[in-house]
Formats: sequence, structure tokens, C-alpha cells
Amino acid sequence: MKVIICGAGQVGYHIARHLSLENNDVTVVDQSPELIRRISDSLDVQGLVGHASHPHSLEQAGANNADMLIAVTYADEVNMVACQVAHSIFEVPTKIARVRHQSYLQPMWSNLFSRDNMPIDVIISPEIEVARAVTRRLQVPGAFEMIPLVDDKVKLLGVRCSEDCPLVNTPLRQLTQLFPDLNIVIVGIMRDGKPIVPSGEDQMLPGDEVYFVVDSEQLPRAMSAFGHEEPEARRLLILGGGNIGLFLAQEIEKDHPWVKTKIIEHSKERAEEVAGSLSSTVVIQGDVLDQQILEEANVAATETVVAVTNDDETNILASLLAKRYGCQRTITLVNKTTYEPLMGSLGIDVVVGPRNITVSTILQHVRRGRIHSVHTLREGFGELIEAEALETSELVGAPIREVNLPPGVLLGAIVRDGQVISPRGNTKVQAKDRVVLFAAPESVRKVEKMFSVQLEYF
Repeated sequence: MKVIICGAGQVGYHIARHLSLENNDVTVVDQSPELIRRISDSLDVQGLVGHASHPHSLEQAGANNADMLIAVTYADEVNMVACQVAHSIFEVPTKIARVRHQSYLQPMWSNLFSRDNMPIDVIISPEIEVARAVTRRLQVPGAFEMIPLVDDKVKLLGVRCSEDCPLVNTPLRQLTQLFPDLNIVIVGIMRDGKPIVPSGEDQMLPGDEVYFVVDSEQLPRAMSAFGHEEPEARRLLILGGGNIGLFLAQEIEKDHPWVKTKIIEHSKERAEEVAGSLSSTVVIQGDVLDQQILEEANVAATETVVAVTNDDETNILASLLAKRYGCQRTITLVNKTTYEPLMGSLGIDVVVGPRNITVSTILQHVRRGRIHSVHTLREGFGELIEAEALETSELVGAPIREVNLPPGVLLGAIVRDGQVISPRGNTKVQAKDRVVLFAAPESVRKVEKMFSVQLEYF
């Protein structure tokens, strides 16, 4: 597949990395010679210095025979015009654009991005995606990651193992004997910053971050098996009233009206604007690092603090202060990946990385075959993939133990006619089953092939 990526910033770089690893023909266009040099030196992609929305630049990048254009420059307008040029002049079939400014995304202007006006097939708003990711994590206290799959019948959860976690120091193959009716499959372990794709002989140790797939109906039981039985937050404090903070408060008001929410916002004008957009949320104007303001917001009695200002250092410090003053749990927005390994040791419970979320959302639309969703778990760890099994797939018909799965691939769950099946060695996948699996980066392309539509299928 030939893909043109407009923008060589963090998101553009990581999409290019993912796609080039899978042997796609990738060209990256950016105005910055420095960014293009960095991407050309470190990835197997073509770099082109040029203006992403200029027809001449797109022609040089090979738009005449491109399958897809992904526009993730820092300017919404450049992204939108690049998609328009790709459509009108070069007839590129699929166009994806990152659009940040909320004015473009108001429901009343939804016709703007239709095929007759500005033909963009997929619009991604990082702020909305991040707000949704935070909302998901609020639903399962005790988990630092939560992703719903297969119409919410299955969930992926990420939890930390403490010293008193009942499951530590037990070989994973014994879990089915200890919990015979618990549909749970452990698909990944992070230990001391290193990823492990576990086998039956591996054990979880205190301090491990564990990713597992579970039947949604068994979620409370699975969490208690890991020693997590924290109640859902009833009092929430949001630090930062930008787009993410506002979306988050709006989602809480709409879907969780019993939660008492407060927002602290530094700018007086923005605080007034946010207060006018919300009905039951209390908005306090002040500095999120000011002890008096935090006390006024009653941080000591707050179960969860969500720090989503536009500054990483402020988010980290404000989260640490909130914990010091008695808050039980912190969810912290961090853009710089260099900080991520420090978070656990600092005592921050959940880290939300906008780049990973945006990359996952874009990859979902890039994958081929019957792949319904893709979620990137940690940098360089692997991907959680939800796909539909086709009659021609080598996965169908034989017991799983006899299927030659690529290395680094683990089946997490099978959903058949609305029923969740926890895969065992003798389980057989049937055509039309929804399969949830984890794939290490080097095996993603092979997984894609397993779920691609073969010509003889027609």
C-alpha cells in the first residue's frame, strides 16, 4: 500500500514507523528539513521537504498512485486543504485528517466534510479521543488502561500487581485451575520497562504492569482476583479547562450525572466560557498548583483528580500535590514519552498519552482485511486487534494448538453469537467469529494477512 503522510511531527513519525515496519511504501512530507532528515535517517521511508497542501509537493510524493493520504501537520487548515487537493487533483481513495479546532467539528457544520464539499473520509480530533480515553479509565478504578472491544462484550484491562495481589508468583497456566470459570487471558506484561509476551510458564511478579482480556460481565471478579476492589469515583476534580477538560466534564454530566465534578481553570475568560457550557459542574478560577485553590476545591475528599492542562510538568506536579493532600487516584495527561517510565515510581496512577491514542485511532482506518479495531499498547510493545475470522483464514477449523500462530501472537477472546469464549488449546475458531488478539510489532503484518479477504473467497 502506498501512503503519503503530511507532517513529520511526533504523530506523523510514529504512524510512518508502524506502516514502514509492515513494508508499506511510505512518503512523509514536511516543511522542516530537520524533521525530514530525522525521519529519513531512522525509518525506511521517503522524506520530502515541501508544503503538504501544495499540489506540486503531493505530486512529488507520488499522489498520482497513492492509496491513502494521512494529514497530521500542526495546522488544521493545511490538513484539510491537503485532503481536498489529494481528492480533486489526484483522486486519492482514502483521506484522513487530524482536525483540532472545535469550531470545525460542531454538529451544525457536519456537512462541511461531505464528499461534495471537503472530502475527508476520517476526521480525528485528539482532544475528543483523549477525553473519551480518560472517561473509560474512570469507569474501572484500579486499572490504568481500559479498552472496550466487540461491542463492549470484551474488555482489555491494564492493572499493576502489588505485593498482596493474590495472583503473583503463580505460573499462568495454573490460573485456569485456580479460576476455572473466569474468562481471562493475560496477553502482555511490562516488567522494569521491558515488554514480555507471556507463555504458560511465566509468572506475574509484584510491580508488574499486566494487560489482560476479560469477558465484560466478569470484570468485577477479575479485578478482585488482582486485588483491586476500589469503588467508582463519586467526586471528580479536573485540572485544566481546555478542550479536553471541557469534553470530559460534558461526558460526565451526560453519562454519569451522579458524579460531582469540579474544574480548576487558570484563565478568567476561559473559566467563564467553560462555566457557561456546563450545567452542574462547579468551575473554580485559579492556579492548579496553588494550595489554597486545591483546598477550596476540597481535593482531600476527592476520589479522582484528572490533570489535563496543556503543560506536562504542571500536570505531573499538580497530580503529586493532589495525592499529597489526600486525593486517592490521579489520571495525568503527559505528551512527552520521556516522562512515562517515571510515572509509576512517582506514584501517579494512570498516564494518558495523546500521541498513542491518536496513532491507534488512525491505524484502525489503515489496517486491511476484516479488522474492526486496533489499539496500540505502549510504545513498541504491540497491538491489540479485533478482527472477524473468514472461511479462508488459516485460523478457522483447526484446534488453536495446531494453528501455526506467528511468534508474539496471543488469542485473548473469541465472541460467537454474542457469547464470549476464552480460547484454550482445543478451541476451534469458526468463520464469522470475532477474534481479539495481541500481536507483537513484528507480527502485525502476518496477523493482517490471516484476516485478509482471499481472492478465492469470492
